[in-house]
Amino acid sequence: MEQPLSPRADQPLKPRGKSHGRQLKPRRGQQATPSPALQQPQHPLPSPADAPVPEQRPAVTPDTQDPKSEGPNSGDASDRFNEEKSHDKTKARPEPSANMKNEPEPPADAENVPEPPAVVPTPTPKPDVQEPQPQPPAVAPQPPQKPADAGGEKMLPDPRSADLPADKMPAEEVACRERLKTLGVEFEEHKAESNPEIGCSIPYPIVLKSLGKSIAIAPGAELNCQMAEAAARFAAEIVQPAARAEFGADLKSIGQASAFVCRPRHGTRKLSEHAFGNALDIASFTLSDGKIIEVGPAPPEKDAKFLNAVRKAACGPFKTVLGPGADADHGLHFHLDLEQRRHGGTFCQ
Repeated sequence: MEQPLSPRADQPLKPRGKSHGRQLKPRRGQQATPSPALQQPQHPLPSPADAPVPEQRPAVTPDTQDPKSEGPNSGDASDRFNEEKSHDKTKARPEPSANMKNEPEPPADAENVPEPPAVVPTPTPKPDVQEPQPQPPAVAPQPPQKPADAGGEKMLPDPRSADLPADKMPAEEVACRERLKTLGVEFEEHKAESNPEIGCSIPYPIVLKSLGKSIAIAPGAELNCQMAEAAARFAAEIVQPAARAEFGADLKSIGQASAFVCRPRHGTRKLSEHAFGNALDIASFTLSDGKIIEVGPAPPEKDAKFLNAVRKAACGPFKTVLGPGADADHGLHFHLDLEQRRHGGTFCQ
């Protein structure tokens, strides 16, 4: 049977510096059996100064003892010893920093718990309109541009718009072709041109390849036969003599800018003479020595003399003659046509 503790064991223990926490020694000559509650583990407790700071673990009651080891009178001493031990551990723990005092302690399995996002993502709002459907282009593809009516109105009627080819070519058309061959003009027959919606029409067109035996035209010009004959005579009877007189060289070719074009006159509701193959625009003349004379508002002095002579002589054989100075549309070419006017008059500018 165990002996009771010495009366000194009932007195409170006083810490003595570094000796605090060491095992109590009995007095000399007195044998005291320590209470099971005061029995120390095999390894002595380290002093608060030398003990390493333990890692933070889930809260566990320190130094929990097996109830079987407690003796009958060990309650008070065991409580004091545990209280002093807890006090020492509290001193050994470092004080939390100011920044850490208000921070919550993470759970034990914090490493495996993903941090929630700062802002909960919300699904992308759907547009007001449903899924985009194929839309037509901002500007719809347009067919080849037709002659623009003035103010969106139809073209004024022209009796020539109703002209269509007959089963057999008329005699006057046959005679015109014979005259062209006599002048040495090269040409090709072309299929009839007709556009009832707009009113353009050439029932018996031809394509000029040359204006005589030694005078070419480029590119080929689609005209009615009467206009083709007038152009061939103009080249041989007016332009050729003027070139020899002014430059001492022959006319080699004529550069044309426009022949048959299905369109109205600029800014009007009246069809152009080009719409019937009855007009030719000339942009330049090339001489046998290689010189090129271009139609323009300010040609060189010698070129200007030649161009003025040709322009004046054209008024008569042609019913309309326009060129630089007449309007902005004719600043770089001569416009020649056979438009019929009352009393056979002409319009030359």
